[in-house]
Amino acid sequence: MGHGTEEVTPFLKTRRAALDAAALGLPDGPARRRVRGLRREEVAQLAGISVDYYTRIEQGRAPSISDSVVDAVARALRLTPDEHAYLRNITLPHRYAETTCCTADGPAARITRPTVRPQILELLEAMDDTVPAVVFGPGLDILAWNRLAARISFDYDTLPERDLNSARLIFLHPDARTLYPDWPDVAAEAVATLRGEVGHYPDLFQVHSVICDLQEASPEFRALWDTQSVLEGNHGTKRIRNPEVGELVLTYESLSLSGDPGQRLCTDTAPRGSVTEERLRTLASRVGVPG
Repeated sequence: MGHGTEEVTPFLKTRRAALDAAALGLPDGPARRRVRGLRREEVAQLAGISVDYYTRIEQGRAPSISDSVVDAVARALRLTPDEHAYLRNITLPHRYAETTCCTADGPAARITRPTVRPQILELLEAMDDTVPAVVFGPGLDILAWNRLAARISFDYDTLPERDLNSARLIFLHPDARTLYPDWPDVAAEAVATLRGEVGHYPDLFQVHSVICDLQEASPEFRALWDTQSVLEGNHGTKRIRNPEVGELVLTYESLSLSGDPGQRLCTDTAPRGSVTEERLRTLASRVGVPG
């Protein structure tokens, strides 16, 4: 089985176009460049492979690609570590799920969400006094949370199951742009993380369902998706404008649950003695009290 052309081809073309040939010391050649970035011939030269082979890779027609060739193409295209991992994932020889969009009455409605182990639920509860925490599944589905997590952002307890997805909330929830002062950055990170999810779970319809729904519903999502950005989203900082206590500046960590494939525990913390820590304590004292 060949590779997923709908993923490989646009990704490599976009990465080629993003490079500056002059900055890499490549001449224009006898003919003036008519497109941005590198030609296929130049990528092949930098990777040390034939033009025909690189062309077949980019077109999704190479039946088997060695790790050394993937590494060489990644170096030639100056890929980041996350982009390199994504390229390796999407060039594995497995069948890709259909990416056609579906309605709530279609296949997506029949998907069973993963179950979070009781021990992880106990851990979420144990952190409730000081640390907002959420368990994510493939495609950024929100599988479980503690009460403090629901207090700082969206009230997950009141949302229908279909809406319990971080990307859907960021692009479709009416309060998202108010909640996130840096919404453009948050949105771009969510899209890049979703693309990384496609690399990890190419056959999982749930991931493609989220992407298709957002492509139909959000012009901003479509524009960001076309950039082909990739991010694993393991850690970082974010700002939340909480309606009860004001702005929170949080450090998040996303940790893989080794015993639960596809699930990640994401925690939000603040430096000891900071304004945000004090505000988190205030919110924690109100957990269980109607907002």
